[in-house]
Parts: sequence; structure tokens; C-alpha cells
Amino acid sequence: MPSNTLQVVILAAGQGKRMNSDLPKVLHPLGGRPLLAHVIETARSLSPGRLCVVVGHGAAQVRERIADADIAWALQEQQLGTGHAVSQALPQLAGEGTVLVLYGDVPLIAPETLRSLVEAAADGSLAVLAQDLENPRGYGRIVRDASGKVARIVEEKDASADERRIREVNTGILAVPRARLQQWLQGLRNNNAQGEYYLTDIIAAAVADGVAVAVRQPAAAYECLGVNSKVELAVLERHFQAAHAQRLLAAGVTLADAARIDVRGSLECGRDVFIDVNCVFEGRVVLGDGVSVAPNCVLRDAQVGPRTEVKAFSHIEEAVIGTNARIGPYARIRPGTVLADEVHIGNFVEVKASQLGHGSKANHLAYVGDSTVGSGVNIGAGTITCNYDGANKHRTVIEDDVHIGSDVQLVAPVTVGRGATVGAGTTVFKDVPPGGLVLNPKKQESRPDWQRPRKKK
Repeated sequence: MPSNTLQVVILAAGQGKRMNSDLPKVLHPLGGRPLLAHVIETARSLSPGRLCVVVGHGAAQVRERIADADIAWALQEQQLGTGHAVSQALPQLAGEGTVLVLYGDVPLIAPETLRSLVEAAADGSLAVLAQDLENPRGYGRIVRDASGKVARIVEEKDASADERRIREVNTGILAVPRARLQQWLQGLRNNNAQGEYYLTDIIAAAVADGVAVAVRQPAAAYECLGVNSKVELAVLERHFQAAHAQRLLAAGVTLADAARIDVRGSLECGRDVFIDVNCVFEGRVVLGDGVSVAPNCVLRDAQVGPRTEVKAFSHIEEAVIGTNARIGPYARIRPGTVLADEVHIGNFVEVKASQLGHGSKANHLAYVGDSTVGSGVNIGAGTITCNYDGANKHRTVIEDDVHIGSDVQLVAPVTVGRGATVGAGTTVFKDVPPGGLVLNPKKQESRPDWQRPRKKK
């Protein structure tokens, strides 16, 4: 179907009282992104000519969070039902083609399901997305006539006892000819149990006008699950993560436990990648061939080179790590860090806005901030770069093949020249020339008759 004949309306005006939150329902996160963002992404995959989002509760907050230039916005000031909501979008729509109606709190609907629905409406029919449920409670029922054709949809609160036994239910998602939509919406009445203008009532209007009504079903039942509470949101989160884990497994990634991985953005993996349990990936993360990620790690907007090992409980954020590196355990790599090939960052080491050259190491209990470190450098345990003077950050430069002993303080701005050695316990506050040794002279005293103070009983 040509993209200029498809228009999408996403209903996102609801308050979501059962969420018990001040955040508009469609902004609650699923996989690290707002519910509404998932629906918009799926809608865009269909290449619509127009994309309109109807907002109401928290409209300003929603528009601020989803500030995409290709979205037209419509405001439903009073929540008078789904039919009323769609009518608010009509001025944003062209007068021809097919209108696909989606919901901002139904985030897992698959593009393939929607394509099938849109294709069913391509000849001017009205197409409804339905499901057969063992327990249809809470859903509108699809009522068929004696010949098996769709006659109407009845909401549960308005349904008779016989109608409530129907297991074929309406998901709310439908595709409708734009040329007929306005007429059918104008004919809606709110004489029902909820006093609302139901969008589903246009099905009976279409039947009365002799318009064919097609029915399609989703490939997976969870696609049409909506979110009305934190419990339902948690259920969808597990569906989302399980689907992502299956895609990773199919691509050849080894997961220690497919039920214990969270992807809150995008995760790209090379060949023979291993991911252990309870790892979280946020933003855009790229793992090269042969990367191993141990348990309980968090990676956000990070790129990790081939055959690098990320050990347990490490946190990597907005950083680039080279090939054959070793990170952790308990390492923190902060934004702006670039680590070259074969760099070792060990336990309880923090690196921020720094570059470390090939083969450099900081294996224990160190802080390296705002620093440029050359290749072949060893940074001893307890070493820190003192980069902040209370107002401004300053840079430390450590040239190639420097050896820094334990418990060293490098007071920036300062440069340690190539091949120099800094003795243990030294405070470096002046530039160090290449080669040789720098240290603060110290005298060790011994007082053999000295006694430690003791508490009085």
C-alpha cells in the first residue's frame, strides 16, 4: 500500500488512574523507553503519510517528552470516549486513504500484524483486529450475524449474558477508510453504560452502509496487551525482554539465562558473545566478536571491542573500549572514556573523561579523571588524579611507559614525562621530566618505648 494513502492516529489521552502515578500513563517506561515511543516507532515502520497523536491528560508533558517533528498533535480536553478522541484528530488528516487507529498504551503490537490489517482495508473495507480469548472479561465482544459476518461490537458493560459468553473480542485497533470516518463519527451516540462515544460503534454503521468488515488476528496474543496498572506494565516488560532475548539467541549470542537480561535500548552483538545473568544494557550498546560480560554489569551507550572481558559488577557508561581489554570486577567507566586495546582496569577503579593507551593498566583502587594516559603505563593501587580545584577541572597527562607507584596523588594540571617512575606515596604537583624517579623524601621514625593509649575502665 502506498505510504501516502495511510494515516495513523494514536490515542494517548488517558490519565491511567490505576497506575497511581503523577506521570502520564503513556510515558511510563517499557524497555527503557516510554510506552508511546514504542507505538510511534511501530507506526513509522509502516511509512504513513501522516502521524497524529491525540493527547489529553498531561498533554504538555507528553509533547515535551516526545518532541518529534513528524508528529501532528491533537488535544482531547475532555475524555469522552475513543470515538470522541479520534474525532479530535480529523482536522489533522487528509480526506482520502486509510486511517489506522492505535493506542499509546499498547506498545508490543507487531508491524507485520498492522500491515495485515491495513492491507485488509485497502479496498475501502473496515478492518478490525480481534482475538479469541479463554477469558474475555473486560473486552468488547464481536457480535456476528447468522451468516458469520461481523454485525457490531458490544462493550462488556452493555453486553447481554449471551453476548458476554462470546470469546472473540475487540482489541480496539482498526483500519478504516478516511472518506467514511467523519460521517460515522458524527453519527455516534453516548447512550451506553459509560456515557461515552465508542469508536467501536462505527462497525455497526459500516455494516448498515454495506461496507465490508474484515477481521484479522495478531500473530502473538501478547501483542494487544495494554497497560492500565503497574502489574500489567510488569507483565509486558517480561514479554518485551523475553522477545529481545530470543532475538539475541537466534543471532548466536550465548545467554546464561534468557530470563535474566534487560535490554533498555538497542544491543548489537558480534559472533560468540557471552552474557551472564542480571546484566542491563541501556541506550545503544555494541559488543564485538568474542566479548564476555560477567554477572550484574550495567552498560549504557557503550562500545566494547572484540575479545574484551567485562568482569562482574562493572558499570560502563558512554565509553569506548578496545580489543582484548579487561574491565573489572567492580570497575566504573564513566562518560568520555576511551580505552585502547589490551587496557586493564581492575577492581574498584574509576575512570572518567580519560584516554588510556595500548596496554596501560590500573588494576586496583584508583581514580583516573580528566587524564590523557599513554601506552604501557602502570598506575598503582590507591593512585588518584586530583583534577578538580573546587571550581574547574584540570587535565593530567601521563606519557608512555610511565610507572606510578601506589598511593600517588597527581595534582592537575600536571604532566609526567615519558618513562618516568613516580615513587609510592608521592604527591606530584609539578611536571615530571622524562625518565628517572620522582618522590617526596620521607623519614621513617621508630619509637620502641611508645605505648598506644588505652581506654580507662
